[in-house]
Amino acid sequence: MRKSQKILVASGVGVLALIAVAAIAGPIVYRDLIAAPAAEAPSLGADESVLSRDGAALDPADLAGEWSVGEGSEAGYRVDEVLNGTDVTVTGRTSDVTGTFTIADSGRSLDAARLTVDVASIATDNSSRDAYFRDQAMRADEFPTATFELTTPVELASVPATGEVVQAQAVGDLTIAGVTRSVTADVSVRSDGRVAEIAGSIPIVFADFGVQAPSLGFVQVEPSGAVEFQLTAERGPAD
Repeated sequence: MRKSQKILVASGVGVLALIAVAAIAGPIVYRDLIAAPAAEAPSLGADESVLSRDGAALDPADLAGEWSVGEGSEAGYRVDEVLNGTDVTVTGRTSDVTGTFTIADSGRSLDAARLTVDVASIATDNSSRDAYFRDQAMRADEFPTATFELTTPVELASVPATGEVVQAQAVGDLTIAGVTRSVTADVSVRSDGRVAEIAGSIPIVFADFGVQAPSLGFVQVEPSGAVEFQLTAERGPAD
């Protein structure tokens, strides 16, 4: 074999090797180096200047009445994708969240709650994914919002102390893409009587809401995921 032929053969083998490496490593590189990292799971994160945590007993009057979702709140979704065999977690978020909560005079019962999320504003690190989510999966032009409405009061055994973290489950109706299903949200709450933090998630199966998770051959979205929210609420009705 002449030298030029050897060079061509070697080059061809090198190209095939690079293609093979790219096919294997490409999704891993995308996950670890290119894609934005998934947002952290919802948590109670206000600093001491926002929320007092001195543990003093709260008067029920400090909690009773209407509360409204305030600035710094966000909601969205979490879902796993499989990209050429590599797991990638995707999170979409929006700060366009409104809502109200009503606490009983006893300070121990959340009697009503309603949250509304602007679906079209939910964004990830990928505009093409967002366009599919907005236009195809969620049909935001027809159903511009998703909502959660409490259907069963959340009862506590006692009035919490200032800054005390309370874990609870909230049963309510979740409406996505015009379909309503009863769901259970796992929620963490704490308050100082002036500001409240609420963080939680709701596991969902997309098909239950008529949402078809896309499968494009090289990327497949898992059939289930979670709706997530991390909220700050203040006393009084919304402005």
